[in-house]
Amino acid sequence: MEPIHTHISRQFNAELEDIRTRVLQMGGMVERQIERAIESLVKGDVNLGEAVIMDDTKVNAMEVSIDEECNQIIAKRQPAASDLRLVVAVIKTITDLERIGDEAEKIARMAVRLAQEERPKNNYLEIQALGNRVQQMLRDALNAFARLDATAAVHSAQEDIKVDQDYDGVMRQMITFMMEDPRTISRMLNVIWAARALERIGDHASNICEYVIYLVKGKDVRHISLEQIEKEVLGGKSS
Repeated sequence: MEPIHTHISRQFNAELEDIRTRVLQMGGMVERQIERAIESLVKGDVNLGEAVIMDDTKVNAMEVSIDEECNQIIAKRQPAASDLRLVVAVIKTITDLERIGDEAEKIARMAVRLAQEERPKNNYLEIQALGNRVQQMLRDALNAFARLDATAAVHSAQEDIKVDQDYDGVMRQMITFMMEDPRTISRMLNVIWAARALERIGDHASNICEYVIYLVKGKDVRHISLEQIEKEVLGGKSS
């Protein structure tokens, strides 16, 4: 993990490093939730899906704990400049990670429902493919956070375009299935909800990338286009 600024107070520096480390730990926990949720859906594993649902409370508890630590740092240290940006970025990042955990829980709930229905021949290959892309996007966003790498954050954010394209493809496919065979409507609706949850995870991963850019560059890029972000960070160079 890329080191942050050192301070006269070793304790303050240790506190800042600790919240960054805990964010990455929470990120790893959430990544595992997504992986297991997708696996439960693809394999029709009810027990695994229910385990993901139960474990969402652990993600929620970690968000609360990190948030409390950030509030203590603000109250006790009154951080300024880059240190304050770090604390703010952490608070925003853990909010998105908690919401990603919620989306993983939704996928697991759809997996439990789908396990009771007839399975398609492709074993939900379209969800597996979309899930793989989303997981990689989140992994890249967290790596950018760990390395304080704004350029990597931009590249990861660009992947949200492909996530949206994959999601649109899944939607068209599911609608076609329902039109061709109305008996599949119940099953396809559950698949659509799972795909929607994955698309939302991509949005949250993109948000995390924006927080990394804010942390490193001091620029709030939440409400500007991807092209403008590329210009700000990459000097107009696109990947």
